[in-house]
Amino acid sequence: MAGVKALQFPVSSGAAIVSSLLGLGALNPPALVALSFSGAIGLTFLMLGCALEDYGVYWPLFVLIFHAISPIPHFIAKRATYDSDATSSACRELAYFFTTGIVVSAFGFPVILARVSVIKWGACGLVLAGNAVIFLTIQGFFLVFGRGDDFSWEQW
Repeated sequence: MAGVKALQFPVSSGAAIVSSLLGLGALNPPALVALSFSGAIGLTFLMLGCALEDYGVYWPLFVLIFHAISPIPHFIAKRATYDSDATSSACRELAYFFTTGIVVSAFGFPVILARVSVIKWGACGLVLAGNAVIFLTIQGFFLVFGRGDDFSWEQW
């Protein structure tokens, strides 16, 4: 086996592959760590609002659905909008409208649960704090990694 050379990849090839697949441009490790930390803090607030002994009701975990679907309108609008030169488009504005509705619903859901006495107001406060941190983390992700890059799915 003296004539067989092992394939050698650069150390950063894994990050480059993930970056190109997700369309993130260059990965920024400090920003990624900060976003991960803030997401963990937000989820901690959400779990505290559900799991503390005084509260003990897990209905507020349904806001995770809102967290998961909030970026979807943006991704659809980004895929459907071909004219990146335009400052505004109807598709992008509709995506902003749906995203705003999802975010407002995520903040309204625990308030309604507290209003009808399904959860306590302290749990509602913790869930609202978690919502604020998680949605700011999602916005931070799009600000840090959502810049225009030269990657396009049409290349494939």
